[in-house]
Amino acid sequence: MRRIRVILAWVVVVCSLLLLADFTGVLHAWLGWIAHVQLVPAVLAGMVGIVAAVFVLTFLFGRVYCSVLCPLGIVQDGVMSFSGKKYSFKKECRLSRYGVLAAFVLLLVFGLTAVASLVEPWGIFGKITSNVFTPIYRLGNNGLAWMAERWDSYAFYEAEVWTGSFLTLVFALALLVIISVLAYRRGRVWCNSICPVGTTLGLVSRFSVFGIRIDKSKCTQCGVCEKRCKGECIDSKREYVDRSRCVACFDCLGACNFGALKYSVCKKPTSAGSRNARPEGGRAALSKERRNFLAISGLFLVGVAKAQSPAPLLKVDGGLADIVDKKRPERKVPVVPPGARGARNVASKCVTCGLCISSCPNRVLVPSSKLATLMQPEMTFERGYCRPECVECGAVCPSGAIKHIDAAEKTAISIGTAVWVADNCVVNRDELPCTACERHCPTKAITLVARSEGDKLRVPVVDKTKCTGCGACENLCPARPYAAIFVEGNQEHHSL
Repeated sequence: MRRIRVILAWVVVVCSLLLLADFTGVLHAWLGWIAHVQLVPAVLAGMVGIVAAVFVLTFLFGRVYCSVLCPLGIVQDGVMSFSGKKYSFKKECRLSRYGVLAAFVLLLVFGLTAVASLVEPWGIFGKITSNVFTPIYRLGNNGLAWMAERWDSYAFYEAEVWTGSFLTLVFALALLVIISVLAYRRGRVWCNSICPVGTTLGLVSRFSVFGIRIDKSKCTQCGVCEKRCKGECIDSKREYVDRSRCVACFDCLGACNFGALKYSVCKKPTSAGSRNARPEGGRAALSKERRNFLAISGLFLVGVAKAQSPAPLLKVDGGLADIVDKKRPERKVPVVPPGARGARNVASKCVTCGLCISSCPNRVLVPSSKLATLMQPEMTFERGYCRPECVECGAVCPSGAIKHIDAAEKTAISIGTAVWVADNCVVNRDELPCTACERHCPTKAITLVARSEGDKLRVPVVDKTKCTGCGACENLCPARPYAAIFVEGNQEHHSL
């Protein structure tokens, strides 16, 4: 069982790395299911079937999700394999487990998903992969492309190597160090003391049909199984297994030389007690566990319901951000992809896994460096613009932050409005004719008009009823270092 679990787990983690690092758009058709079976993105996307399947799986077999389907948990297992550490039983830290879970749900309720994603496993794995592993992956690809070119082969092509910003890179490295150090020193302590998914599934696995149990007639209390348990949930002296923290890794099964440990049907939840005593607290303790389970489940469902409710429409005065002294304009409202409905929907549902950013073929999606929306996707047009036929970001998003729409729907959605800055325009600044913005606007929302009667030089006028906010004008504007026209995001997307 352990070998099967290890093989499946590493297949999942390797496929997850390739999925998040892929820049060709090919792998999502084969591996996209991995992102969609992650619990929190499935909850935010309203995938009731997947959420129910995860809970049923946990109720039947325990926390196999944490040891087979969660890539962050599997990476921690890999770190632990280098430590050679012998573990010992630790009591459950309820304050941190349920405190973090309650805070996580409240953050979802108030739409602060960027902050909540700091402890969400798929989001953490995505941040680390997108900012640390992906640049290395692309460097390797470019090396292969260079060698293939020398052999007159074009099986590989070069891809741009970049990270969103220095802040996001440092942040991702910090997460990687924290997770790795905790795993090296304390095994699955992150999963059992901090991770809200682990806590939620732990409440269910406490009542699971199958689980690790100790045959007291065979147990010699030697402690070998306790030393192998990276969940620190086996108390060999009391012959007790805390099923809420057991991640079903099955390492303990092969460690026992007397066959005292079995993965089989468990009749009822167990609590630590003496060798021959009934579970501590008896029926009262069991009732308390059930009350805790119902209370936390209710709180979790409240967060789900709130996350699924549409963000309220805000009335804005139509004010536009001023251009500041840098290449990227300072936008009052960030531009987010069609299908996102608006910046507030992205902020309330995005788990910052970076999958949309890595799959964007037009290179317009970047991770935000603002603290309130840290590492959530936003659009910028220094390197490209959002082409009308491209709908990749919606196709890969697992959490519903960006809905999957077709190309016809996309061309009818306005995500922003182009704004002309007269002082930056080469027509005014250099007295030179320019027609770049008018020629490249795919919706013909920009028209050139004479600056004054009899003037041969013309300047752009934007028809807001036609502008989709694609960014073609901003991207192709020849004015540098500051474009003379930029896109201001719409607070709520609307149809043209």
